[in-house]
Amino acid sequence: MAKDLPVSPLAVPLPELPAIGGVRFATAAAGIRYRGRDDVLLASFAPGTTVAGVFTRNKCPGAPVTWCRDILPGGTARGLVVNAGNANVFNGAAGAAAARLSAEAAARTLGCAPEQVFLASTGVIGEPMPAERIVAVMDGLAADLAPERWAQAARAIMTTDTFPKASTRTAKIGGVEVRISGIAKGSGMIAPDMATMLACIVTDAAVPAATLQALLRRGVGPSFNSITVDSDTSTSDTVLLFATGAAGNPPVEDARDLAAFRRALNAVLHDLALMVVRDGEGARKLIEINVAGAVSARSARRIGLAIANSPLVKTAVAGEDANWGRIVMAVGKSGEPADRDRLAVAVGGVWMARDGRVVEGYDEAPVVAHMRGSDIRIDVDLGLGRGRGRVWTCDLTHGYIDINGSYRS
Repeated sequence: MAKDLPVSPLAVPLPELPAIGGVRFATAAAGIRYRGRDDVLLASFAPGTTVAGVFTRNKCPGAPVTWCRDILPGGTARGLVVNAGNANVFNGAAGAAAARLSAEAAARTLGCAPEQVFLASTGVIGEPMPAERIVAVMDGLAADLAPERWAQAARAIMTTDTFPKASTRTAKIGGVEVRISGIAKGSGMIAPDMATMLACIVTDAAVPAATLQALLRRGVGPSFNSITVDSDTSTSDTVLLFATGAAGNPPVEDARDLAAFRRALNAVLHDLALMVVRDGEGARKLIEINVAGAVSARSARRIGLAIANSPLVKTAVAGEDANWGRIVMAVGKSGEPADRDRLAVAVGGVWMARDGRVVEGYDEAPVVAHMRGSDIRIDVDLGLGRGRGRVWTCDLTHGYIDINGSYRS
């Protein structure tokens, strides 16, 4: 945890994470930025492990993102190295060399090709990456690998996070039970586009890489790509999904055989995404925004994100001010089709405005009572079509300024 940051009031406890066949973890303190805590994670995967990944669309990605994009078509993985404290972004050729150095060091200890080692980095942008510190702890990490160290792994990848994030589910494929578990980090610079922050999900199911990729790409839409903390898309967003095959389920020949697996995977992705919002820098309230009646699902999502990213809406929620006019403003600025005289707005299930005016007899008291809670619901109905969307965000408090105003000091 970042120094002196109180644990988010929206934090959820870390679940018990059973070992998953085919994956082992180790963490170490390399001193990349933090002192007195582990800041490097090594994961080792069994031979034959398949992999899928989605990454940031930020046009200034970090060297680890470029590395992973380049090796992902290989479809197999033997290792993962994650570090906290330095994002290895905007370091030019030196950043690329540092990424390769880390992958090569892990590959030597795991007995595989560097192109089977995936990388993720999080932290300060624009500072030289001291890859030699990762190399220095690699042999110790390899010697310490163990299957039950999910909790340590979740803590080692934290930056300004105030609590570790993890989720787990089970499902059946061909009558064989498989498990899916994941960890994530993220609290600021959160407005994902294709992926978000850093997340590592592992299953013991046997799933071909192409199928795994299709499942992950579809799964991030209603989860990671439907959250925002501050409207900023990170340079390092990475979500990786590994399938070790240790469960021994029969080969997947029909997508319908994966229906239960897909639901379990999507539940893990959803859990992790909401934990990121719950740990939004300075957050005190989780906000769910439901948009209906839009001309399309895509339009509904864009309108939802316009509301979620509005500083005026977010500060109104922080101040427990039932100012529905700010929601109307955010709908109008989204650039999506909207009709002032068809629009309806509700907070906490109470409709406040409808058909271009305040609802007759509107009583603000129950809305104010709802806004005093920690879970806030906003509903918007455009009255134009059947498009629906749901996004999540958090309030904007002085804590966000305090954390980011002193991030490098």
